[in-house]
Amino acid sequence: MSALETSVRPGSASAPGLGSTVELRGVVRDFGGGAGLAGLSLSARPGELIALLGPSGCGKTTALRALAGLERVDAGSILIDGEDVTDQPTNRRDLGMVFQSYSLFPHLTAGQNVEFGLRMRRVATVDRRRRAAEALELVGLDHHADRYAHQLSGGQQQRVALARALVTRPRVLLLDEPLSALDAKVRVQLRDEIRRIQTELGITTFFVTHDQEEALAVADRVAVMRAGDIEQIGEPEELYRRPVSAFVAEFVGLTNRVPGVVAAGELTVFGMRVPLVSPSADGPVTVYLRPEDVLFTGEAGTGTGVSALSGVVLTTSFLGALRRTRVRLDDGTELAVQHETRNAPAQGERIHLSLAGTPVTVGVAPQD
Repeated sequence: MSALETSVRPGSASAPGLGSTVELRGVVRDFGGGAGLAGLSLSARPGELIALLGPSGCGKTTALRALAGLERVDAGSILIDGEDVTDQPTNRRDLGMVFQSYSLFPHLTAGQNVEFGLRMRRVATVDRRRRAAEALELVGLDHHADRYAHQLSGGQQQRVALARALVTRPRVLLLDEPLSALDAKVRVQLRDEIRRIQTELGITTFFVTHDQEEALAVADRVAVMRAGDIEQIGEPEELYRRPVSAFVAEFVGLTNRVPGVVAAGELTVFGMRVPLVSPSADGPVTVYLRPEDVLFTGEAGTGTGVSALSGVVLTTSFLGALRRTRVRLDDGTELAVQHETRNAPAQGERIHLSLAGTPVTVGVAPQD
C-alpha cells in the first residue's frame, strides 16, 4: 500500500481510506433567471461516490462548483466532516478537482503537472517527487512521467489530471464530466479505472455527468437533478427499477410511453393488469414501460398471458449483447422491445407480445 493511501493529513478529521462526510443543506444559488440551485439538500457518506445526473441546465455543475467554493451560495450551508465551509475559499476546503478539459500545463511534463499542487504547498522536493510518482503509478502512468501533454492521448491526459487531483490527498474528489471529451472505448476504460481508484482509496467523490449509463455504472448512489433540486436519489438499480416520477423514468434508461387506466388503485395496460411502483389517482395515465419488460410470447418470465398483443416488426437492431426491435401494434402504438440476440425477427414479420408484469411508473395522461 502506497503512502498516498496510508498517510493521514495533518489537521484532517479523516484519513484516506476512511472518507469524509459531506452535507449540502438547503443550498440556493440564484442567477436571476431561474437557473441555479433551488434549496438543494444532499448528504454523502464517507467513501461514497455520488453521481449528479441530469440534463443541461439542471444545476449539477453549479452544485459541484458551490461545493468547491467556485460559486457563491445565496442561502444554505455546506459542511465537510461537520465543519461549515460555506464561506471558506476554495484553497482551504481541501478538495481535488478534475474537469472535462484536461487543463494540463503544456510546458510541464506529466510528473511536473502532478507535482504542481504539492509545489504550491511547499512540499519538499524529495517528498513531492515520490508522491507524484505514486500518484502516476496509481493511474497506470508511472512510465510516462517525462512526457509532455502533446505526447499523451486524451485518456492519458485525463489520467494525469486525476493523479494531480489525488496527489494532495484531498478530503473530497470532485469530477465534472471528466470523460465527455473521450471516445466511447476510452471513456468506458477510464470510467472503470476511476471507480477502481476511488474504491481503493475510499475517497468521498461527486461525479457530474449527463450520461445515465455512466452514472449507473460508477455510482453508489445517483442523484437525478431537475430545475436546481434533486428529483430522486437512490442506488442505481433502485433508480432504474422504481423511478418515483415520470421525469426520472424517462431520463434514466430507455422507456416506452403508452396509455393506461388506473381504477380502484389498479393499473390496466393493453387490457392487462400491471403493478404500480407507487399508488396513483384513478383515471387515464401515461405508463412508462421499459423495453426489456415487453416480451415475445413464449419467452421465459412472461407473466401476463399468451398472445396478449400482436403487431408487425418495423426495425430490429443488433447491439452486441442484445437486440432492440421496434414493433407497431395493431392499434398503432409503437413499442421498443429489448431482447436476446438469438431471437431475430425480420422486418415486416407479424409477432405476438406480452408484458413481464414488472412494476411501472405512471404519470398524468396528456389532455386531448
